[in-house]
Amino acid sequence: MTTTETTTRSTKDYLAQVDRFGARNYAPLEVVITRGEGCHLWDVEGRRYVDMLSAYSAVNQGHCHPRIVGALVEQAQRLTLTSRAFHNDRMGDMLQRIAQLTGFRAVLPMNTGAEAVETAIKAMRRWGYLVKKVPDGAAEIVVANGNFHGRTTTIVGFSDDPGSRDTFGPPTPGFVRVPYGDAEALARAIGPNTVGVLLEPIQGEAGVKIPPDDYLRRARALCTERRALLCLDEIQTGLGRTGKMFAYEHVGACPDLIVLGKALSGGVYPVSAVAGVAEVMDLFTPGTHGSTYGGNPLAAAVCVAALDVLVEEGLPERAARLGAHALKRLRAELTSTNVLEARGRGLMLAVEFRAPVAKAAVKALMKEGVLAKDTHETTIRFAPPLVITEATLDEALDVTIPVLNRF
Repeated sequence: MTTTETTTRSTKDYLAQVDRFGARNYAPLEVVITRGEGCHLWDVEGRRYVDMLSAYSAVNQGHCHPRIVGALVEQAQRLTLTSRAFHNDRMGDMLQRIAQLTGFRAVLPMNTGAEAVETAIKAMRRWGYLVKKVPDGAAEIVVANGNFHGRTTTIVGFSDDPGSRDTFGPPTPGFVRVPYGDAEALARAIGPNTVGVLLEPIQGEAGVKIPPDDYLRRARALCTERRALLCLDEIQTGLGRTGKMFAYEHVGACPDLIVLGKALSGGVYPVSAVAGVAEVMDLFTPGTHGSTYGGNPLAAAVCVAALDVLVEEGLPERAARLGAHALKRLRAELTSTNVLEARGRGLMLAVEFRAPVAKAAVKALMKEGVLAKDTHETTIRFAPPLVITEATLDEALDVTIPVLNRF
């Protein structure tokens, strides 16, 4: 972890500028990144870091992957936006590629993950009223405690995180929250007006919480039995992160709707989508939903390149192999009595402490050249780009493990 470059402005200068002019809705680590390549980042002082967050899994393909950046540059010189008032010659390729990858015929493109979740909510409700014949205004969607699906007012209204939810009410009605991973609680919550169940296969923001192996299978069976839609938010877990293309594949619980974002563009441009069964997606008609930028040609070109990189470079398989290696090391070498658990699936990993030391630990890691993210005071998430080599991963672990053992 070396110093290779310098700039004329210091970290202190940048932080002062952001502090003066920026809203204070984030409290990031005091590092100012100026360049990224593969699994490495460089700050304005010229110091190199191993990125163990991947922009919350948006950069699965690595920073500035040349194939994805090349697609962006080439398309940007030709056509960037037409709106959905007209067709463009790139969106079809993106829709087909997502459909082939997910196994669902119908795809609706959006921009951000939160927009895609909102799209899925609208799809489930529309299906409930038009197909299931739930009384108007009575549709319910079951969600889980610890969920994180975005930051819109509707989404934060069904969060149980006070920091996300409080002072943004009143909450949108129509959501029922149950304990995550508890199939019996889920069964009790699904009633005659339930139109859908919205779950993360693994809860990322909550601290890489992995449910029992039969949980998603039970959710699938319950939704089929009670005539409700199963919608899985794979914005963080999908596209190779957990060692398979989609996290639900580990347990064989295919949803009716799947929500994608983040790595759908390799971190180069905002792209998201909902893919699902035709019975649901075909209920959208002109005027019922839309987005000026959704499916724009620049997004489409970037998305196609990003998906090609995932498949052709075998990144899900790489995540499975390296994730198992990393988890084995963490479990064997973390000896601090304050460590409660190391857990993960693929390259979606977490270390949880008994005491609220996670913020101090990630600051200590930053000083040693490793960038990671704390959550809920006691947990650190590790999610390096899937292009990371075993040698670089071991280099990062060689630094990380001794630091964590100090806490």
